[in-house]
Amino acid sequence: MYEILKRFCPHRGFNSYAEMKGKFRIVVPEDFNFGFDVVDAWAQLDPDKPALLWTNDSGEMRSFSFGDVRDESNRAVNFLRDKGIRKGDVVMLILKQRPEVWFLLTALHKLGAVALPASYQLTPKDLRYRLELAEAKMLITVGDEDIVAYAKQVLKDSPGVKNYVTVGDEAVEGAIDYRRVIGDYSSEYERPTGEENTSVNDPLLIYFSSGTTGMPKMVRHDHSSPLGYITNALFWQCVEDGRVHLTQTDSGWAKFAWGKIYGQWICGACVGAYDTEKFIPKAMLEAIMRLKPYSFCAPATIFRFLIKEDLSGYDFSFIKHSSLAGEPLNPEVFRQIESKTGLRIYEGFGQSEGSVLLANFPWDEIRPGSMGKPSPIYDIFLMREDGSPCEDGEVGAISVRNALNNHPTGLFREYWKDEAATAKAFQFGHYCTGDTAWRDADGYYWFVGRNDDVIKCSGYRIGPFEVESALMEHPAVLECAVTAYPDPLRGEVVKGTIVLARGFEGTDELIKELQNLVKRVTAPYKYPRVIEFVKELPKTSSGKIMRTAIRAADMQKLRK
Repeated sequence: MYEILKRFCPHRGFNSYAEMKGKFRIVVPEDFNFGFDVVDAWAQLDPDKPALLWTNDSGEMRSFSFGDVRDESNRAVNFLRDKGIRKGDVVMLILKQRPEVWFLLTALHKLGAVALPASYQLTPKDLRYRLELAEAKMLITVGDEDIVAYAKQVLKDSPGVKNYVTVGDEAVEGAIDYRRVIGDYSSEYERPTGEENTSVNDPLLIYFSSGTTGMPKMVRHDHSSPLGYITNALFWQCVEDGRVHLTQTDSGWAKFAWGKIYGQWICGACVGAYDTEKFIPKAMLEAIMRLKPYSFCAPATIFRFLIKEDLSGYDFSFIKHSSLAGEPLNPEVFRQIESKTGLRIYEGFGQSEGSVLLANFPWDEIRPGSMGKPSPIYDIFLMREDGSPCEDGEVGAISVRNALNNHPTGLFREYWKDEAATAKAFQFGHYCTGDTAWRDADGYYWFVGRNDDVIKCSGYRIGPFEVESALMEHPAVLECAVTAYPDPLRGEVVKGTIVLARGFEGTDELIKELQNLVKRVTAPYKYPRVIEFVKELPKTSSGKIMRTAIRAADMQKLRK
């Protein structure tokens, strides 16, 4: 049990949060390489150990052992080398949740090349921006018609990309057919030595931040980062050696690193994968029934939609631990999920920039709506504008103390090629996340919002999450976003943009009901004076609500 994990964590079994926070340590070898020291190490111990259990919308099921992943990743290394990819080269992957994404990521890590995962929802403009800024040498995508069309359009103006590779059931003109050629390559690959070997400080992975403001930045992680995700898997998601863990996310997002490869495989868990073309709640439920995960993690959006489904015919008893990250979960959704499924959701907080920073850990009670307590590998505090720490009850910026000079394992190294953004993020030597929260007397942190999302109304500062949570208590509300709306008297007022559940209409009477609900649940001054009903909310391709887009649309309407 946990044979590989033992090599990096001398202490694992704890009886309390305080004990974990005080004693947990990660051993980081100078030449640590996830591909060799985790994947191949498991394959050497037990080549038949389950590594990946895969399903799709058609109900197909496939399974892969660590021996399979070792062999397929070695073939991928030899393929990449044959096409000119070397240590330090950047390769972009748009592979949804095809099994090849695990093989290719492992291969890139072994080779020392830099993986650049990206979402299949990128527009041609998005794709061109990322390829050019990262100076990618190769693009590998699924063979889907629309994605291929976008890629071909962009590659005409991207001379730095030397090879275009597709992973699909049919050949694509002008692209290398990965599935057709990969069998020609050897499944043997020896760990390189000398300059070709990797060190923990070498670049491993780039994620473009899915921020709701400004152009995305390149978040650069090094080879030590996978070890930082041990805390995600072991203490927050509570995965078990040999059991299936399912985190539902596309491979283009940092949540994939959080929940679908690094910490999970280090702990010996089998990664569950539901490779879907579009999120449909019923299809998601059926996939969960096929995979039967021991532990389950999903973004808030999935839980918000699931509670509107008829869950009475589903047995979730095989799920022993459930968790959430990406956006905070409204307490009403937490309560409904528990009443309908029996699952208690352990919320966590983090970013593309790092592994889980705060979480509800299993030793302490869950406080619905709270982000929980600091992870054992980060010294978290709330920072005022002058760099000093906040008191309990005071809203401040969620920060990692002394992260610049005492770099925690799992935290990104820099915003690559953007010194100004890096300097802005590491204020006073601390890493400032850009999110705000307050801490209660028991050490629990409570999310308020992004710095840019806080509403300033008649001298009050109002965080959108509290108002959104109140609105979510009404059965008519499927999703909502709370933003600032310009007001000549108060400066700004609270606006609620709402997607209605099936069977409800956006009447004046419903508006009054919603406003009165917020007045009862929160302080009366926080109620939304403006309410708009919409068919859908604007979101980033990772599923996060874009409040900036709502504000921009409001400003444009007001100018007319």
